[in-house]
Amino acid sequence: MPTPREITEEREREWLSPRAALASASKGRETAEPQDDLRTCFQRDRDRIIHSKAFRRLKHKTQVFLAPEGDHYRTRLTHTLEVMQVARTVARALRLNEDLTEAVALAHDLGHPPFGHAGEDALNEMMRPVGGFRHYEQSLRVVHLLEIRTPAGGTPVRGLNLTWEVRDGIGSHSKGLAELPPAADDRPDGTLPATFEGQVVRLADRIAYVHHDTDDAIRAGLITEQDVPVPVREVLGAAHGGWLGRLVRDLVASSGDQRIIRPSEDVRLALNALVDFLTERVYRGPSAVVEVAKAKRLVAALYDYYLGHPDEVSPEYQDLMARGEPVRRVIGDFLAGMTDRYAIRLAESLFIPHAWSP
Repeated sequence: MPTPREITEEREREWLSPRAALASASKGRETAEPQDDLRTCFQRDRDRIIHSKAFRRLKHKTQVFLAPEGDHYRTRLTHTLEVMQVARTVARALRLNEDLTEAVALAHDLGHPPFGHAGEDALNEMMRPVGGFRHYEQSLRVVHLLEIRTPAGGTPVRGLNLTWEVRDGIGSHSKGLAELPPAADDRPDGTLPATFEGQVVRLADRIAYVHHDTDDAIRAGLITEQDVPVPVREVLGAAHGGWLGRLVRDLVASSGDQRIIRPSEDVRLALNALVDFLTERVYRGPSAVVEVAKAKRLVAALYDYYLGHPDEVSPEYQDLMARGEPVRRVIGDFLAGMTDRYAIRLAESLFIPHAWSP
């Protein structure tokens, strides 16, 4: 009698598009494991990601607004969930593998440091001697090495041992996204994920963040809907509440029979224009400049401190140094894993004098 996993794999072969990645045809894991009776390999990856400490820490990491106090501003966790929702909707419509899509989406930002891109910029500068810092590469490092799990055998091991397809999607989700390329560019340079599911997540990430960052910026009073450039609103709609549906439907319609997943040309241009607008008015706007500079200084100060005191990092990171990992890289690992609030508390304890009595 076939197992539930085998039934699911057979249904995938019968139902999914020829472009879809089949669990039964996965390129496998870095270390071979017995198959699970209930779940496909991609479903197991999704579950390992959800149960990881790195995933839980996303709830206290910045999306745009640093260490937000308001209940309704997005964090890195809610961003991840919105990316997952958009990606699964698109994958389902295109008959791609939803389990693979979900796993990539849930893991795509596991390596993001505290304070969003301000933290990433600071770490990139401090870590230039060891190749710099990029959050998508750090996400791969998290699932490959930094996350510690305890499998059924009871002995803790490093890494989540994810499938090749999930790791490929994680490592490629941000490459080449500074500006979405024109439709004529099929990206033969290796910047695209190898699977269509990974490509869906790549675009879902862009769709989710331009939509919710605009929403958060309006809520914060930094911009109004009318401030959004007219060419953007002409394509996406006058009210930002309708943008998400417009963007998702466009991506499905434009990717139905294409060699890569991509939006239509008018939406591509509108998305790039909206990112430029948000960069000028929100990400690097007057309200952000001072706080971003503070965040960068805080991360740099913590990095300098632990570079001089590597014996004070957490034991699991000291273990990495004992294994021969470069000290500068491991300190970056330590800081990148921190939440905003933990980094702030740590800086206060290290750099702010406290009252004392003789």
